[in-house]
Amino acid sequence: MSTLNPSLDHASPHGHAGHGHHELGFVRTYLFSTDHKMIGIQFLMTTLLMMLVGGLFALGVRWQLAWPWERMPFYGDKLFPGEGGQISPEAYTMLFTMHASVMTFLVVIPILGGAFGNLLIPLQIGAPDMAFPKLNMLSYWFFLPAIVCFGMATVIDGGAAAGWTSYPLLSVLRDAAPGSRDAQTWWLFGVTFVGVSSMMGSINYITTIINMRAPGMTLFRMPLTIWAMLITAILQAFALPVLTSAGLMQLSDRLLGTCFFIPAGVIVNNAAPTVGGGQPLLWQHLFWFYSHPAVYIMLLPAMGMVSDMLACMCRKPIFGYKPMVFSMATIAGLGFIVWGHHMYASGMNPALGMTFMVATIMIALPSAIKTFNWIGTMWGGRLQFNAVLLNCVAFVSMFVIGGLSGIFMAAVPVDVYIHDTYFIVAHFHYILFGSTLFGVFAAIQFWFPKFFGRMMNDTVAKCHFVLTFIGFNLTFFPMHLLGIAGMPRRYADYLHLPYLEHLGPMNQFMTYAAMLMGSAQILLIGNFFLSMFFGPKAGRNPWHANSLEWFAPSPPPHGNFDVPPIVYHGPYEYSSPLSGDKDYLPQTEYVPLAQRRQVDAH
Repeated sequence: MSTLNPSLDHASPHGHAGHGHHELGFVRTYLFSTDHKMIGIQFLMTTLLMMLVGGLFALGVRWQLAWPWERMPFYGDKLFPGEGGQISPEAYTMLFTMHASVMTFLVVIPILGGAFGNLLIPLQIGAPDMAFPKLNMLSYWFFLPAIVCFGMATVIDGGAAAGWTSYPLLSVLRDAAPGSRDAQTWWLFGVTFVGVSSMMGSINYITTIINMRAPGMTLFRMPLTIWAMLITAILQAFALPVLTSAGLMQLSDRLLGTCFFIPAGVIVNNAAPTVGGGQPLLWQHLFWFYSHPAVYIMLLPAMGMVSDMLACMCRKPIFGYKPMVFSMATIAGLGFIVWGHHMYASGMNPALGMTFMVATIMIALPSAIKTFNWIGTMWGGRLQFNAVLLNCVAFVSMFVIGGLSGIFMAAVPVDVYIHDTYFIVAHFHYILFGSTLFGVFAAIQFWFPKFFGRMMNDTVAKCHFVLTFIGFNLTFFPMHLLGIAGMPRRYADYLHLPYLEHLGPMNQFMTYAAMLMGSAQILLIGNFFLSMFFGPKAGRNPWHANSLEWFAPSPPPHGNFDVPPIVYHGPYEYSSPLSGDKDYLPQTEYVPLAQRRQVDAH
């Protein structure tokens, strides 16, 4: 077998040849870096920290639901001294608001696009960096003010308390609740900063993928991760301006006296009647026009990454490459026309509700194709039973459970019954936590060598997986039962309702499981940081994978590639008879036409 590429034997051992690299100071290297890999690390570190913060908010919510109005151990006296150490009703509304806000806007969206998008897009298409490196740097530095704003929204006036959906009137009338004062304004500023940051990233990703692919990297030779990032970036580019504009309109209502979402004559807490003529329902339309596609913004990149990892860990080509691409595009396209299924209970015309119901159920078709193809990829493969594979299989399993419960909610008659119950909470946690974060856990371990040049400990990672998987399912699966029993979400004390009194023990059980799941993350943190310094050093291609990032050193230097890559075939040529003694065929490895014909003849 021969290659037309320049040999790696002649490359610099440090990978700095031919890129005009010069040493940068600490500030340019680690703070105001324009290198896509360092920006990816900045996003990864920041979002993992925010995941801990969001997780602590969730444990506070679970404590209140398990033991309402009991003194919180350890920190109760310090956090709630005026309440005898118990969570106050206002604090409870702040906890579920900020938990969802932090997890959605500061963890799931940026860890996929910001961390892995930044690391993988240039590496997998064979580019030296993003198309606009300074814009890329700004996307991270617009993200940090969002954290500050959400922090202010947590501590001022008892914290923002209108939920992550920020529905009017609670969110626009300052007298509606304590959290509706300045805390809600800070929350809106935070969402605006996140939106601007994401928009900068999406423009950069689209331009980079379209214009900077290596020679030979046609669209249908791109890894599915890149397809997922491209489709997600297009989703963001079209949907995000709607939410940003709606947020500015809500800020205008609060600060400038406009009335986009405020009807006339409303009186809350003995304040003066409102003057206006606005529509609270307008916000729901604008919010969900972005936020339903946002579900796929939080899911599609993980789908792409899991597809790449599964093929490598099963040592098989991905089953149905083009159907996978078309399925992701179809899911994204349908995502724009189904926002109304969040609003069945708003008095929607039944004919319109039927339209949204049919469109929503249609999403099950491309989703089922993807699930079938993942299973087809695993079927008959030589499975490598490491933590990467286990987390990928968990991703597929949780996606199936969350997807099936989603079909229930697509149907108007069912949704009207379970609307705003814990069935909804179970569904979106299976999709956004069970699916996305198990995919992220797998991706952290799989691409750790490209982040830091070392390998993570697989035994510790397996322990983390087992405890997280058990804790997750014991926490969230019973929520389906709570929802069917009619337990509404966002109630600080459900036990005063006689028909819910028997659910107390189940809530306590779920809280113990949540504590187990939260404690398991200590293993992830310890494994992550210890492996950064003490993990075994990784070579260029420790997983024997095919895509271009494994052609670069670990970690890749400035400019990424010591030898400019040329692409000759797709990224999923595993166990190919063309690969000779190996069971993988890197995209940069040339196979003569005569050899291909000889193999085809047999």
